[in-house]
Amino acid sequence: MRLLKKSRHVLCCGAGIGAWLFAAVLLAHAVSAQDVVTHGAMIGDSPVVNLEDALQDVDAYSGESVILKGTVVKACPVKGCWMELVPNGSARGIRVTFKDYGFFVPTDSAERSAKLEGVFESNVFSKHDADHLIAEGVRLTQNSDGTATELSFVASGVELWSPAAR
Repeated sequence: MRLLKKSRHVLCCGAGIGAWLFAAVLLAHAVSAQDVVTHGAMIGDSPVVNLEDALQDVDAYSGESVILKGTVVKACPVKGCWMELVPNGSARGIRVTFKDYGFFVPTDSAERSAKLEGVFESNVFSKHDADHLIAEGVRLTQNSDGTATELSFVASGVELWSPAAR
């Protein structure tokens, strides 16, 4: 009888060690998963488009959902409601907003690599709205009347990698 109790104790402790080992593996995976942060919808199977090429001929992708990759150089400093994505190694890119204002990115997203899915869009901003965006750091060129026309990208889903993870 005494041996049986000891066996149960060993089994219980053995299960405890296995549980600890399992938890350690999950924790290690969670730490590496923190290198990639997702926002919005999961990225689907839209065609991957080279951002630099797309900026040369956006009309070719009008109304089509595409996947872009690049580097975030700026994000809205107030709440992360937009970011600027540039092709790797480039100085200028495209401003990205988020579908239905449904999610945001961290305000410290600059220097992260990004992969996003969405559609290109053209907007005309009033002088008031253009001034507001420029004050937040958006690179807009205003028309002579103070309005601004902008080509942007509306993302339905975003993946951000820490600079070290890519």
